[in-house]
Amino acid sequence: MPTTPHYIGRFAPSPTGPLHLGSLATALASYLDAKVHQGQWLLRIEDIDQDRCNAASTEHIVHTLRRHGLNWQGDVWVQSQRHAVYQTALDILQGDNLTYPCACTRKEIDEANANRTHGENRIYPGTCRQGMPEGREMRAVRFRCPNQPINWHDHRLGHFSDRLSETSGDFILKRGDGFWAYHLVVVVDDLASKVTHIVRGEDLTDTTARQIAVWRALQGTPPAYWHLPVILAEDGQKLSKQTGAQAVPEHEPVLNLNAVWQHFGLDKIKATSATEWLDLAIPVWANYRAAQAARKL
Repeated sequence: MPTTPHYIGRFAPSPTGPLHLGSLATALASYLDAKVHQGQWLLRIEDIDQDRCNAASTEHIVHTLRRHGLNWQGDVWVQSQRHAVYQTALDILQGDNLTYPCACTRKEIDEANANRTHGENRIYPGTCRQGMPEGREMRAVRFRCPNQPINWHDHRLGHFSDRLSETSGDFILKRGDGFWAYHLVVVVDDLASKVTHIVRGEDLTDTTARQIAVWRALQGTPPAYWHLPVILAEDGQKLSKQTGAQAVPEHEPVLNLNAVWQHFGLDKIKATSATEWLDLAIPVWANYRAAQAARKL
């Protein structure tokens, strides 16, 4: 694998609970990919939803990563400390006429989507795109999506072409109560930390086009993407805190790393410590990465 000197990857968990195996899989994959390219691996805590996030979970996540030998470069970025940065980015978009205030309620948007098939994304119908109805109060700031399709390539899943007017409509950047939306803050932070590669779960695949649109609106070059298969619970749902996923047991890091490794279809690695395990895993990951790309040739 050739050296990529400017490779910068990251792991960006939300501290709504302790780290589980699904999150460890994402952390491990993004870490190894950075190491294969002799690049940097950053850690960011995505705690913009402060009603669900807590400091104890942040502490547990940091401790668990270190316990598994997943050490990052630089300071840990914490989104709740970066409100002024997000406002500056929103001001730039507003100055370029790429945002507008929206008064629509959730009920109104649901009613506009009443004929869509169950499970399909709700699409914002554009009610306030040319201005809010008279007498209504702003409930959100929306991004004015481009008319042309967003084309992008995933390392594992191949080519995507997404016309946002048909898959999401103009999406929210900031809610009326002051809460920032994920699609803005994730791009602002990745752009500020010069992230070049994003390795994450495939459950986030359908968010990518929206984020690329914001990247381009802020005059940034979107990163390369690799969406990984997610670990499923026994009932077939994505393993997550919401589905009762258990915290990673910290006293057996090698066992945990091998559990994640087998999820990727790779053979167990014999090692006596997390550090030794990771050293042995890097060349295996380089071959796995190449094989994933070859699947789409």
